[in-house]
Amino acid sequence: MTETQPQSQTPSSAPAPLHWKLVIDAADPHAQADFWAATLSYLVEDHSVLVERLLGFGAVPSEATVESHGRRAWRDAAAVRHPDDPYDKDSGTGLGRRLLFQRVPEAKTVKNRLHIDVHTEDGQREAAVARLTGLGAAVLREVKEQGGEWVVMTDPEGNEFCVH
Repeated sequence: MTETQPQSQTPSSAPAPLHWKLVIDAADPHAQADFWAATLSYLVEDHSVLVERLLGFGAVPSEATVESHGRRAWRDAAAVRHPDDPYDKDSGTGLGRRLLFQRVPEAKTVKNRLHIDVHTEDGQREAAVARLTGLGAAVLREVKEQGGEWVVMTDPEGNEFCVH
């Protein structure tokens, strides 16, 4: 199967693919980043070079930062990135697959409209569910349908995700 461009666009006139990240509201962005880094085998982003530079210039108050993993970090945001993806060495910001957790004042109150599916190796779902439960996730239910089987779980702040 070959890909074709929409008739109104040629390869030279098509817009460049957009860079994106998934932003997740959190009560504790650093705890959420630690959980998801462990879940996905991602890296917690190190923004300390940028944070220290901005603190040194007086551009941000020290109250906007905390210590996390032995380094300065943003108080209200933390991110994780795929270990193989590029990142900006000046800011620590991932340039590929990443999740950003931002502090919000309100608690989660309803079902997610968007969720993450975690795919395991064949025969490893049960072990993955046990590992994730040990990290602070909880099992909501097991699903067995004609289209497949998976486990619906929640992260430590109650956000639903599925383990296939």
